Amino acid sequence: MIARRWLILMPLMLLVGCKVGPNYKRPPVNTPDAYRGLAPDAAPQTSASIADEKWWTVFDDQQLQALIHKALAQNYDVRIAATRVLEAQAQVGITRADQFPSIYGGASARDLHIPQTKLLTSTTTSSNQLNLSLAWELDFWGKYRRATEAARAELLATEWGQKAVISSLVSNVASAYFQLQELDMEIDISRRTLASRQESLRLVQVRQRGGRTSLVDVRQSEQLVYTAAANIPDLERRIEQQENLMSILVGDNPEPITRGKSLLDTHFAPTVPAGLPSSLLERRPDVQSAEQKMVAANAQIGVAKAAYFPDISLTAVAATQSTALTNLFTGPAGAWVFGGELTQPIFTAGKLRSNVKLTEAQQQEAVLFYQQSIQQAFREVSDSLIGYRKNQEFREQEELLNAAAKDTVRLANVRYGGGVTSYLEVLDSDTRYFDAQLSLARAQLNERLALVQLFNALGGGWQQ
Repeated sequence: MIARRWLILMPLMLLVGCKVGPNYKRPPVNTPDAYRGLAPDAAPQTSASIADEKWWTVFDDQQLQALIHKALAQNYDVRIAATRVLEAQAQVGITRADQFPSIYGGASARDLHIPQTKLLTSTTTSSNQLNLSLAWELDFWGKYRRATEAARAELLATEWGQKAVISSLVSNVASAYFQLQELDMEIDISRRTLASRQESLRLVQVRQRGGRTSLVDVRQSEQLVYTAAANIPDLERRIEQQENLMSILVGDNPEPITRGKSLLDTHFAPTVPAGLPSSLLERRPDVQSAEQKMVAANAQIGVAKAAYFPDISLTAVAATQSTALTNLFTGPAGAWVFGGELTQPIFTAGKLRSNVKLTEAQQQEAVLFYQQSIQQAFREVSDSLIGYRKNQEFREQEELLNAAAKDTVRLANVRYGGGVTSYLEVLDSDTRYFDAQLSLARAQLNERLALVQLFNALGGGWQQ
């Protein structure tokens, strides 16, 4: 009967318990009306954003998609982040368990035999015992509930941290893939240039043997050949090292990387929707993680304040004992004890007060970090918008420069063939054209890298 009353009383005590400490409220955030960096003639902003699209729709190269899928399955950073989520889930279970009673059971059996002596007769005794004990520290002030609230927030922060790792990985694999494609373009340009210059050297040598030009022209033509030839081994080194980097990103040992489309076959829109600045806070994993850490720090204040109040503990023990197992549950073998305890801190030399101040300062630090994360997010989006737009403009000018340099080479060769100018003009125009081709390839790469950076800055890439 008494045990039944305790079972009814326990949940009632939980219901009447309070939670000390502040309840969480999101601090005010200064959100701009529009992103800086949008094109002056851009359409009015809508809620649509490129970051809401799945990464496989943004990067439509099937080989790149296969590499990203492989990286998400095998990359060690992603696997470590997933393990941290499991750790945080287990920590929630550990912390939450403090809200409930702990019940332990025990059993013992002993036989004692005393041999016969001159003074004592032989004696044999048996003792068998079963016991069940309960210990429960009532969460009357919400200490354990606040701790569980903090643990759950840390779990959410860890999950958002995992999303941030995924988003960064998707961007890193895409960027590394585009860089590899650009190196392929550079080595193709260098090989074509080398073949063209070797043919020019052959023609100059024929002219020199016929007495139509000097040995100086031959040596100048050889310089062009050697310059293009020297560029190829360096590019081959960079390509293999880039492949090694990509292999590690996807979780493999260094090995060759299969390409899909060429760099120029991947097309992006001239302008991409950025969405509303207010939605960035809900989409960026680092901002969401920072907010959950703020929630956890806020809950820890309640844990610290609860230490001012008394700890209320309940204990209960029920046991049965008999000399024979058959009589263990019959007769007057049972015994029970119920008790309660209250412990109130009286003097702690300011420890409790300092602990409250510590948690309050940690909460303020978390708030400042959250607000700083938001400002940094807006800056990264603005930088990416500016970068994407200006890299497009730069690439357009590089295309014009490349076309002009190509035509200059044609005219210089015509003038040299007609004897109007020296081979120095051919040398200079050919060098400028080679540099213009390489510069255009890098401009085309930077345009694509800027798009990847914008996609990541807007909080895209983690959606599965």
